[in-house]
Amino acid sequence: MAKLSREMSDADMEALFSSVCNWGRWGPDDERGALNHLTSAEARAAAGLVCLGRTVSLSRDFPIQPGPENPWPAHHHMVIAGDDPCVPGVDGLEVSTDYIGIAFHGMASSHLDALCHVFQGGRMYNGHPASEVKSTGARRNTVMTLKEGLAGRGVLLDVPRALGRAFMDPDHLTTVGELEATEAAQGLRVGKGDILLIRLGRDARRETVTDQAVPGLDPEVAAWLHERQVAVLGGDGVHDPIPSGRCAPGWPMPIHMVGLVSMGLHLLDNLDLEAVSAACIAAGRWEFLLTLAPLRVPGGTGSPLNPIAMF
Repeated sequence: MAKLSREMSDADMEALFSSVCNWGRWGPDDERGALNHLTSAEARAAAGLVCLGRTVSLSRDFPIQPGPENPWPAHHHMVIAGDDPCVPGVDGLEVSTDYIGIAFHGMASSHLDALCHVFQGGRMYNGHPASEVKSTGARRNTVMTLKEGLAGRGVLLDVPRALGRAFMDPDHLTTVGELEATEAAQGLRVGKGDILLIRLGRDARRETVTDQAVPGLDPEVAAWLHERQVAVLGGDGVHDPIPSGRCAPGWPMPIHMVGLVSMGLHLLDNLDLEAVSAACIAAGRWEFLLTLAPLRVPGGTGSPLNPIAMF
C-alpha cells in the first residue's frame, strides 16, 4: 500500500475536490480550465528562455510492441512498401506509404488527457454531465480546446535526483514537501501558467525492477498545484500510482479525478523525461520553452503527443 502524507477518507477527498474546484471560475461555458492561467504574457516570457536553439523530445516511441503495460499495442502497417512501390493507376510513381492507429489512453503512449476523459459523480469539468460524451465523440471539453497548440514555460522537477535517489518508490507517494525540496535544490519556483513536469524515475526503476508498479503523487499535491496556478501537469507515469486504488475507496485515481474534473487541469501522461533531464543538467537550468501540439480530433478525449522542449 502506498504511503499517504496522511490517511484520507472519501470525505477527505470530497473536501479536497471542493477546495480546488474551478467550476464557473472562468464562466459557465469554459472548457480551458487551468489553461486560463497560461496567458499570452506567460507564453511570451517563455519564448525568452530560448538561447541555445536545442530541441528535446519528451515522447516515447509509438508503442507497437505488446507487453504488460501495452495490452492494446498500436498499429503500424505498410500499405505500399519498397518491394512493390507502384501506385495502382499511376505509371512511373514509386512510393512507400503506411497506416497507423492507436488506443492511446493507458500506460504505453505519451499522450494528453482532455477534460472529457474522466468523470466524478457523473460530471466532468465545469459540471457538464458525462452524457455529453457520446458514442460518436465528446461534445464538451474535447481535445479541440488545444487545436491551436500550446507554448509556455516548461519546468522540470527531477524529484529523485534532488533527493539523492535513483527513483521514487511506488510504495511512497511523492509529497508537497518533496516537491518544494526539489524546487529549492534546483533554484526555482513553480508559478502561474507553468507546464509542470514531474520526474519520479519510472524509467530508471525499469532498469532494475521487473514489476509493473509506477510511482505517483500524494493527492494533496492537487491543492499545491491549484495554489501555484499550474496550467498543465505532466509526468513520466500517470501521476497516480499504479496499481491504482491506494487512496480512499471511492477515489482510485485521485490526481486524475481531482485534476481533470475539479480543476480542469490537462494531464500529460507517460512522458519520457530522461533526455530532457540530462539537457537541463547540461544547461544548468530546469526551465525551457515547451510546446504541445495534439492532433485535431473533433470529439476526442485526448491525443498522442510529442512535446518539444527548446533551450
